[in-house]
Amino acid sequence: MIHLIMILTALAVAWWLRCSWNQPQGNWSLRWRRSLFLFLFPPLLLFMTAIAVLCMGPQGKMGGMYTGWGSYILAFSYLAIFSVLCIKHAYQGWQSVKSARNYPLVPFGDRNLRLLNTGALFAGQIGFWHPELVVSEGLLQTLSPEHLETVLAHEQGHYHYRDTFWFFWLGWIRSCTAWLPNTEALWEELLVLRELRADGYAASQVDPLLLAESLLLVVSTTPVLSEVCCAALGSPGTGDRLEQRIEALLAPPEPIPTAQLWVCPSLLLAFLPLVTVIFHT
Repeated sequence: MIHLIMILTALAVAWWLRCSWNQPQGNWSLRWRRSLFLFLFPPLLLFMTAIAVLCMGPQGKMGGMYTGWGSYILAFSYLAIFSVLCIKHAYQGWQSVKSARNYPLVPFGDRNLRLLNTGALFAGQIGFWHPELVVSEGLLQTLSPEHLETVLAHEQGHYHYRDTFWFFWLGWIRSCTAWLPNTEALWEELLVLRELRADGYAASQVDPLLLAESLLLVVSTTPVLSEVCCAALGSPGTGDRLEQRIEALLAPPEPIPTAQLWVCPSLLLAFLPLVTVIFHT
């Protein structure tokens, strides 16, 4: 019974936090911290609660109350679903990387890139920790050298921040918590912040106006590859996301947060359910 109470409490807290999401406000740093916390804390709390229940087992007492098999099976099933979704997501990512590596590797300036045989305008980093740059023939033939330089600078921003690595895991969490409120809204917010960060990195090296023009050209085309393990200039999204990026490029620059996961120390509170293990007898 006590384990079931723990699970229901964690579920109620997770649901309440996700319902507290509203339209993003403030600077990028504040938006990063708030979005990451609301996106990660609920599933992490549920995950740690399930691990705590699993560690305590179906027998014994906690707080004077006996435990049982029902909550134990529920926790095990939850973790099993998480694991299956992780394997599925990893397979999709591996397929994306495998597909990218089938494209010919060609020299371009001082770098090598994978050449995608399509007339669509596409440029993206595809991979995990060390992604490869994939560029379409249509992009090379359509954009001027100046515009092409801005596209490559944007993609270098994705590489610099390891976006393919971090958003692989965030994408997995997205699939695991699709049933929680505002999962898609938070995912869209994280994607636009990712693109704003890469745009800001590029704007520090190239003309922001040229980058905005390149963005308008590339983002209007249909994506040609899966988003798993991929970070591209023309990342699919709503018109609002494109509008935010254009406005940010035309506005005076502001400091861009690194926005790695450890900038949210409040996420450590999600590990509190593990403390209950010491009270189990």
